[in-house]
Amino acid sequence: MARVRRKSHRSEREREAEGSLRLCAATRSGLPPEKLIRFVAAPSGEIVPDLARRLPGRGVWIACDKAIVAKAVKANIFAKSLKRQVTVAADLAERVEGLLVQRALEALAMANKAGLVTAGFAQAEALIESGSAAALLHGAGAAQGGREKLDRKFVAAAREEGPRPRIVTGLSIEQLSLAMGRSNVVHAALKPGGATERFLSETERMERYRSGSNASGIACPP
Repeated sequence: MARVRRKSHRSEREREAEGSLRLCAATRSGLPPEKLIRFVAAPSGEIVPDLARRLPGRGVWIACDKAIVAKAVKANIFAKSLKRQVTVAADLAERVEGLLVQRALEALAMANKAGLVTAGFAQAEALIESGSAAALLHGAGAAQGGREKLDRKFVAAAREEGPRPRIVTGLSIEQLSLAMGRSNVVHAALKPGGATERFLSETERMERYRSGSNASGIACPP
């Protein structure tokens, strides 16, 4: 009897996994929710992104890809999917990118408040050498030499410790400085923790959106 129950339980979980896929309204391809962006119509009829997937109403799912969102705007996909007249901003794809960047920066600020972020070249280097760095962060425009030196040490340390090296480069020095409340943040390292994982997840989605739904948002050096 117990064996029958286990077999039934596995089948149920398999069905749930299959049901977790959503259909991209623009490409008609099935993707997991984390590789899509949900949009809903506000009471005013304006299409708004539901990045947290919490807003009420029927959702329109579009691949997490800036080019595909722009295509959906031009092809009137939202009105076709909802079968009603809606208002869609011409710059919706750019607005989504801005919101994704904002979410990543808010997550970084939370990680910083939790004491999980160490800013500065020497400080990041020390955290890497101690084996306590979960991720490395470079502001866009950071000097190549400094980036490469920290990257080599981080990749070498990660190979010894085991976890996948995660290096984030998609935010500007100005954005990092503002999020962390200090000036000229060029390099930083993050310690393990829930707030760090949230930041990495938000950054990955931001970069996937910018580069295409199949692109990775966090660099994994060889």
